[in-house]
Amino acid sequence: MRFNAIFVRVTKELLRDKRTLALMLLAPVLVLTLMYFIFNTNNDVNLKVGVDENVPNKIVDALPSDKVKIKEYDSPSSIKKTIVNSDLDVYIEKKGDKLDVTYKNEDPSNTGTTKQLLGSAIQKNKLQDMAKVINKIPSNLKQGNSAQGEQITLDNHYLYGDADSTYFDKMFPILIGFFVFFFVFLISGIALLRERTKGTLERLLATAVKRSEIVFGYLAGYGMFAVLQTLIIVFYAIYLLKIEVAGSIWWVLLVNILIALSALAIGIFVSTFANSEFQMVQFIPLVVIPQVFFSGIIPLDSVADWVSSIGYIFPLRYAGDALTNIMIKGEGFNYIWFDITILLVFIIGFTILNIVGLKRYRKV
Repeated sequence: MRFNAIFVRVTKELLRDKRTLALMLLAPVLVLTLMYFIFNTNNDVNLKVGVDENVPNKIVDALPSDKVKIKEYDSPSSIKKTIVNSDLDVYIEKKGDKLDVTYKNEDPSNTGTTKQLLGSAIQKNKLQDMAKVINKIPSNLKQGNSAQGEQITLDNHYLYGDADSTYFDKMFPILIGFFVFFFVFLISGIALLRERTKGTLERLLATAVKRSEIVFGYLAGYGMFAVLQTLIIVFYAIYLLKIEVAGSIWWVLLVNILIALSALAIGIFVSTFANSEFQMVQFIPLVVIPQVFFSGIIPLDSVADWVSSIGYIFPLRYAGDALTNIMIKGEGFNYIWFDITILLVFIIGFTILNIVGLKRYRKV
C-alpha cells in the first residue's frame, strides 16, 4: 500500500508538471527529427573543380559530371585567390608530365572524395590507352589471348543495408538509445533532487516507509513515463522517419526500455550527490558525454585497446551494440543476450545503491 501511495503521488506530480512532460516526451522527438533531416537531406556530392587549360581533356571528361562541376581557367596568377574567390574545392593544373592538384581542404570529406574521383579518372584514362594499344595488335596474335580479353562486369552485393546506406544509418540506432538515456537521466535526477530540496523526501524518510518502498515507488512512477517516452521515440523513428529495422521491433523496444530504466536508476543515484539543479546538470559531462564517445557513434578501431575498453563501464555501449545488431544486422536473442544481461545488472546494481544511499538522509 505504501508503495502504491508513492507511485500514485509521483505519477500525479509528473502529470501536473507540463514542462517536464514536454521535455521528456516531445524534446527527443524534435531533436531526432532535426538530426534526421540534417544528415539525410542531401547525400549527393557536388564538388566544384577548377581546371587549368593545359589539363588533358581526357582526364576532365573522365570525371563524373553528376558529382563534379568543372570550370576552366587560363593559367591564373594566384591559385589560392582563384580557389577562394570562386569557392572551388580543388584546382588542377598540369606541370610537365604530372598533374599538380591544390585542395581547398576546408571540408576534409570533400578532399577525400576528390582524391578518389581523380584516382578513378586517371585509372580509367590508363585503361583506355591500354585498350588502344591492344587494338593495334594483329588479330592473329590476339586469338590466343581471347580469354584474357573477356569483358568482366562488377556485381555488388551487401550483407547489411544496400547501396544507398550511409554512415547515418549506422549511427541512428545508437542515437535512439542515446536520446532515451539522456532525457530520462536528466529528468529523473532533477525530479528526485527537487523532492529532496523541498523536504518531501525527508518527510517520507521520517515515516515508517521502507527505503526500498520509496526507491521502487519512484522507479515505478518515473519508469512508466520512461517506457512511454521509449515507445514514442521508437515508433516515431520507425514508422514516421522510415528508419529501416532488419530485425524484430520487439527486441528494439526491449533494449530501449532497459536503457531507459538504467538511466532512471543512474539518474536517481547521481542526484544524491547534487545540491541543486545546476549541479545535476554539471554531472552530464561526467556521465553522459563519455558514453557518446564509447557507444559506437564514433569509430574506435584506430584507438588503443585500453582506451576502447573504457567504454565497457557505460550502459550505452551495450545498448548501442544490441541496437546495431538488431536494426542493421537483423540479429536476434543469440547476439544480444549478453548486452541485455549487462543492462539488467546496471538496473539492479544502481537500484541497490539507491536503497543504500537513502540511509544517509534518514534521521530516525
